[in-house]
Amino acid sequence: MVFLLLGFLSATAQKFELGKVTISELQEKANPNDTSAAAAILYNKGKTTYKYDNHKGFSVKHEYEFRIKIYKKEGLIWADFKVPYYVGYENLNNEMVRFSDGITYNLVDGAIVKTKLTGEGKFKKDVNEFWNEASIAMPNVKVGSVIEFKYTLVSENITEFPDYCFQYEIPVNYSEYRTEIPEFFIYKPILSGFKKVESESKIVNGYQNFANEYNQTVNLSFQQINSIYTAKNVPALKSEPYVDNLSNYRSFVSHELEKTRFPEVPEKNYAMTWEGVAKMIYKEDRFGKELNAHSYFEAEPAPYFKNAATAAAKVNAVFDFVKTRMNWDGKYGYLTKKGVKKAFEDKTGNVAEINLMLIAMLNHAGINANPVLISTVSNGIPVFPNRTIFNAVIAAAEIDGKTLLLDATDKNATANILPLRDLNWTGRLIRQDGTSQEIKLTPEAISKEAITVVANMDATGKFTGKARILKTDYEAYDFRQKYRGFNKNDYLDKLEANFNNMQISDYSVQNDAEVSKPVTETFTFASNNSAEFLGGNIMIRPLLDFVGSGNPFVAEKRQYPIYYAYPTQKKIMVNVEIPDGFEIASVPASVSISTGENVGFFTYAAQVTGTKIQVTMSSEIRMPMISADFYEPLKAFYKQMNEKLNEKIVLKNK
Repeated sequence: MVFLLLGFLSATAQKFELGKVTISELQEKANPNDTSAAAAILYNKGKTTYKYDNHKGFSVKHEYEFRIKIYKKEGLIWADFKVPYYVGYENLNNEMVRFSDGITYNLVDGAIVKTKLTGEGKFKKDVNEFWNEASIAMPNVKVGSVIEFKYTLVSENITEFPDYCFQYEIPVNYSEYRTEIPEFFIYKPILSGFKKVESESKIVNGYQNFANEYNQTVNLSFQQINSIYTAKNVPALKSEPYVDNLSNYRSFVSHELEKTRFPEVPEKNYAMTWEGVAKMIYKEDRFGKELNAHSYFEAEPAPYFKNAATAAAKVNAVFDFVKTRMNWDGKYGYLTKKGVKKAFEDKTGNVAEINLMLIAMLNHAGINANPVLISTVSNGIPVFPNRTIFNAVIAAAEIDGKTLLLDATDKNATANILPLRDLNWTGRLIRQDGTSQEIKLTPEAISKEAITVVANMDATGKFTGKARILKTDYEAYDFRQKYRGFNKNDYLDKLEANFNNMQISDYSVQNDAEVSKPVTETFTFASNNSAEFLGGNIMIRPLLDFVGSGNPFVAEKRQYPIYYAYPTQKKIMVNVEIPDGFEIASVPASVSISTGENVGFFTYAAQVTGTKIQVTMSSEIRMPMISADFYEPLKAFYKQMNEKLNEKIVLKNK
């Protein structure tokens, strides 16, 4: 519901106009709120208004203005600006984008010199069947320049506006968005992000002039809701360690059409429920009809599951069949493009074709399976019932009271081990009867990595030995994804670098292709980097080079949630035989550390038996995502853990 104020405080808006660039703006060497910024948006404004046509009805015009200051060479990328626009409507005309008023300002000998954007700096290209892109390349831009431009997007789509962004990857000094919405349209504005945005609204009289069927000018009078949203000194959207999709935390306002109410016409409700979304999607021929098709595969998958003794074995057999036969073409979408039958014949398809095929085959095999609509990590988070935010579909198989999530587009995926791109908070399971339910996509089971090391040290501080690394679930999946892209020598180079440039030989890996089993790596190693001589003593890093000691959380404050994707456990056990002529002077004390609230745990222990030292460590993060409010305890946890890992075993001469 739109929030209305009796008064409209126009003083909130500041006076910014294109063409009013000042010498002081050109002389400015750094942004006062962020001296590290390569560029800054001095102001941007947006305005959304309506236009009535007697034949087409209402259309919407979105106007945007930008003034950008370039401080550093890295900021020159802001001289190129791109705007996507939709061309995939079935019953509406394509959207249109037009750039204008583009000028680059430079200060030359104390005077302002202008360079205008011409047609040679304006471009348009087809992105896919649904989207085009308009772009500009501003002329004569250099460090110190100020650029400004305007663009207009005209659309017949009144059900949703483009999001208006207040926050970008560079700081924004001032941002303002106005809407003038006739009373015939009732929208729900939704503010997202961490930066506070001020908003005010009032009801005013509005009017439209248009030509009727006799080419006579008609004046249409009505009331309208005028709103303004403003934000000042918006910080740059900067990446932090362990963030999923930075754009999920951008400050913006979106508008959802709830209803229309025209004179002498019954109100039409547009506000969607998840059940409405489910029914609408199932009505799509490229979705519901494809799920019901089965003749194209009936003869083929049966041998893969007919001898399966359990429902779980049947799921795995069908899943493996689809993964083996089909190849993902890299295209997203929850609707098919060429259809499941043609995709099956071609052995390649988009996300929908492969996973709708999987769902149909599971149901044909007697497994209750339904589609789950998802928005991938790079696509953003669905914040309200809306079918357009989803860009993929996966399968949910229900057996023995449990739900197994499956995505057959990835050869390394297994039941409940989805591609990392899918792990975007929640999805929406939909059924043909219109019912639906939210499905948690983030895993709860802990993925593990266990390292076991047996080593000998000589009198020079060199370590030689054997190591075994066992990886389960997502740790194994992550290995397979990376290992698949390397040849063996390249991978070993990377592995050696990860372990502080130790020398690795006799490397072997088991189950790298058996995705249902843990991955096991074994190798021999030699390292000169785990010990140092100091005052006649030898200082040994207890876990040698098999654990890093860096702390990813050193910033004073944290803005965004900490995203690990999946819960993890890392265990290391190192057994070291020390050389003759030395004895153990001291070892680090055992310790157990917890973040509290069942989030993070760390244990460390060292035992000495004669000339043998055994050091064990275990660290766990039990939640895939942690609120930024928990940053201080987590930061303290990593600090304590790394202090312990940096403690040394001390050897001395006998």
